[in-house]
This record gives sequence, C-alpha cells and structure tokens, in this order.
Amino acid sequence: MNRGRAWWKTALGVLLTAVMLFPVYWMFNVSLTPTSDLRADPPHWFPHAPTLEGYAAVFEQQLPNLATSMVVGLGCVAVTLVVSAPAGYALAKLRPPGTGTIGFLLLVAQMVPSVVMVMGFYAVYVRLGWLNTVWGLILADSTIAVPFGVMLFTAFMSGIPKEILQAAKVDGAGTWRTFRSIILPVSRNSILTVSLFAFLWAWSDFVFASTLSRNSEMIPITLGIYNYIGNNTTQWNAIMATAVVASVPAAVLLVLAQRYVAGGVTAGAVK
Repeated sequence: MNRGRAWWKTALGVLLTAVMLFPVYWMFNVSLTPTSDLRADPPHWFPHAPTLEGYAAVFEQQLPNLATSMVVGLGCVAVTLVVSAPAGYALAKLRPPGTGTIGFLLLVAQMVPSVVMVMGFYAVYVRLGWLNTVWGLILADSTIAVPFGVMLFTAFMSGIPKEILQAAKVDGAGTWRTFRSIILPVSRNSILTVSLFAFLWAWSDFVFASTLSRNSEMIPITLGIYNYIGNNTTQWNAIMATAVVASVPAAVLLVLAQRYVAGGVTAGAVK
C-alpha cells in the first residue's frame, strides 16, 4: 500500500510539474519557430525547421538593454541592503519607540499596488527632473524591495541570542561595530535572500520602467521585449528568444542560492 501510494503521488507531482513548466517549454519552442510557421493551425508542438533568427535579433539589438537591467538590478540590491539591514537590526535589537507601528506600516507598504505607486513617482520625478534616468529607476524599484528586506532582517535578527551582543558590549564594541562585525556575518542567509529577491524584482519590473524610463536612451530588457510588439506585426520568435535569454540570469541565481534562500526565508520561524 505504501509503494502504491508513493507511486501515484510521484505521478501526480510529475504531472503538475509538467503543466506548470509547459509555458517555459512553449516559450523556448516559439523562440526557435520560423516566422512563417508562427500562425500555423494547429500549432507545431515542435519546431519543424528550427531557426535562430530570434536569438540573432536578441544579440544584435538587446545586449545594451540586458546590461541596463543588470545595472538596475545590482543598484536595487545595493540600495535595499544599505537601507534594510540597519533598519532590521534597529527594529529587532534596539527596539526604538514605535517599533510596532513601523512594522505595521512596512506590511501596508507591501500591499500597495505598483501601479498606484508609479503615479506618485511620476509626479515627483517630473518636478525633480529624474525621469528617464537609471538611478531614478533604481530608487523606484528599491521601494518594493526595502519593506520586504526590513521585515525579513527583523525576523532573522530577532532570533540572534542576546548573549552574543552582550559579550560584544563587554569587549567594548559599540552599536555600529557590533552590527558590522557580528550581526552581518551571522545574517549571511538573510542577506543573500534579500539580495536575490531585490534583484529579481528589479530585473522583471515593467510598470516602473514603462512609466519612468520609456524615453531613456538606456532601457531595461522588459521594455526591449515590449518594443517588438507593434500594431501590424509582432515578432514572436524574437520576443520569446529575448524572454529565454532574460530568464537565464534569474534561473542561475535561483539554482546557486536556493539553499541560502531556504534558510533565509525560514529565519525567525523557530526561536
């Protein structure tokens, strides 16, 4: 009975995995499909005459956009860590007045839709002259990642034994030295988790990019994909090839950091 139960559970898991991964396969299939076969009825489940014209368009036209997305993603990671790590330490260990209210506001900030936030950013950026700038886009994307980072750092750092901090204080370490030399090294999993999510949010952003950076000379890859869509023609193989190439960095990061992410996300769950 146990063997039979394990068999059907495995089969069900494989089936559900195949259904969820089918869009990924179809994206790769279309990226290799010639333009003449894109409107075939019924559609081809496999590319009959594979072509690399979509990937040629990517490497010819989209490399600057990939570089821009990389800069925006890394910049968002830097801003998020600089702001959220000290804030999480303060909320977890220093307990300033209003800690509970701050935590509630951070939770509310996570619930505000991006399309609502972008209208406010647009009004502010127009007055400050920050539209169509890479660093303006970095700042906007960071507003999504910072509340998440603060909450995750707070949860993790709350579980650090207070005896470690007391020992550092006895040895003469101040608040900043304790944070830099003890808290940050111990919080490696949380740092990697926050960095990964911040990068992925910035890498996949379209709402902020299309509103705040549409006319910039340096546009992210999400806008580069959007430029292939026209009123009369849509280059589906180029769109899917760009999506495949753009998915590679995210997939590599997830594979390399998955065990650290698992530890960082569950941080603070058990004390």
